Amino acid sequence: QVQLVESGGGSVQAGGSLTLSCVVSRYTDSTGCMGWFRQAPGKEREGVAFINARGGSAEYADSVKGRFTVSQDNAKNTLYLQMNRLKPEDTAMYYCAADLSFNARLCVSLFRVPPWRGQGTQVTVSS
Repeated sequence: QVQLVESGGGSVQAGGSLTLSCVVSRYTDSTGCMGWFRQAPGKEREGVAFINARGGSAEYADSVKGRFTVSQDNAKNTLYLQMNRLKPEDTAMYYCAADLSFNARLCVSLFRVPPWRGQGTQVTVSS
């Protein structure tokens, strides 16, 4: 069982920044990936950024490369998503997620919805 609790969403103007946090249980011994996907009303889910649970490189959606950074703090069992230069098209519900079976590259493709995910946190970017 993996439990994830997000925080840090909110409203911001275009060009601004937000940092999302996610406390993850069953963290240090896990394989697989952890990260973030999002869903906007009327749109399909999109993998945003994932990192291998045991460390290593992160994988990003093309739409956020160079603007978003996913990172982890093992001491705090916490995953972060730093979002800079936000755009209105980044508006969505953001979900922290984990998949114990696949690496970050597969996870960010969102070929399946990660089986473990939080309740979501809303990010709204106004123009």
